[in-house]
Amino acid sequence: MSWMSKEDATTGNPIGMGSNLTYKGSGELDNGWTFGVTVAMLNGNAYSSTAVNIDMLGLGSLNINQGDSGNGLDALDDKMPTAWEEAWGMGLSTGIQLVNGVGPESNIQYTFPSVYNITTVVAVAPDMGAADSNDKGTSGAGAADTTGAGYDITVNANPSFGTEILSGLNLFTGAHLTEVYNSETVQDSFEGTFGGSFSLGPVSIGGAYAAISTGNTKTTSAADWYKNSMYGISFNINDDLSVSYAEHASRQGLISETATAGSTANNSLEVSSMQVAYTMGGASVRVAKSDVTNANYSTAAADDKSATVVSVSLAF
Repeated sequence: MSWMSKEDATTGNPIGMGSNLTYKGSGELDNGWTFGVTVAMLNGNAYSSTAVNIDMLGLGSLNINQGDSGNGLDALDDKMPTAWEEAWGMGLSTGIQLVNGVGPESNIQYTFPSVYNITTVVAVAPDMGAADSNDKGTSGAGAADTTGAGYDITVNANPSFGTEILSGLNLFTGAHLTEVYNSETVQDSFEGTFGGSFSLGPVSIGGAYAAISTGNTKTTSAADWYKNSMYGISFNINDDLSVSYAEHASRQGLISETATAGSTANNSLEVSSMQVAYTMGGASVRVAKSDVTNANYSTAAADDKSATVVSVSLAF
């Protein structure tokens, strides 16, 4: 349940409710391998995603996933410490472009066994942009389909060197490639990110950079690239109460240096969010004050937005 108030904009009815429902199951094979399945539903009982994970013990794990946006590079889109949500995830419709790799697509991911606290993950989507399919079905391909497979690789490392003070250090990096064919205006696209976070006692800090090369080559009003930077800090006042502040900035470069309506070449979007979260048993109360400048990479006055959100959630 949430109450959202927008500044300098029409709020309308501020009351929002979520009725998400998730089904989970798990089991174990005779050889000791374990498996789990998750089926997620959104508001109004709308289907969201399905994932099946197989833990093969010393052989790593395999995940067959239908777009729950948690696999591959998408897991690294914004790993900044936060009390509640990412800075851009507070209902302001920022239009920010993030790295996501194969995460939103139907994909298969393999996680290698960790070696010296280094975990490597590879993920493949057979056809980027294709619709989700039922079992014994395929997505098909339209006449305008120009995208092929997508490939992700990510690496997470905890180089503590056996020391307690570095046990909260996490470094990460990842890259993505989307194959494009039969197109005169779009080439292969690339995404990448790197960053890290560090936790010491009740304080966590983090920072990261990301970049996207869209592959657009001729459409003059289209984006050529995006460059993102982000940072965040959170503080656990006690076991139940935490506060955080985060910023995420994204710069867009257009194919043409000529300004288009409502936007300029190499325009920047910035979003920030201050948050407080309190948890008591199965109940959580969260408050966020968020601001975005140049939403959707537009310099129009209406695209500078602010909002305050109060949320109460009950888990059972």
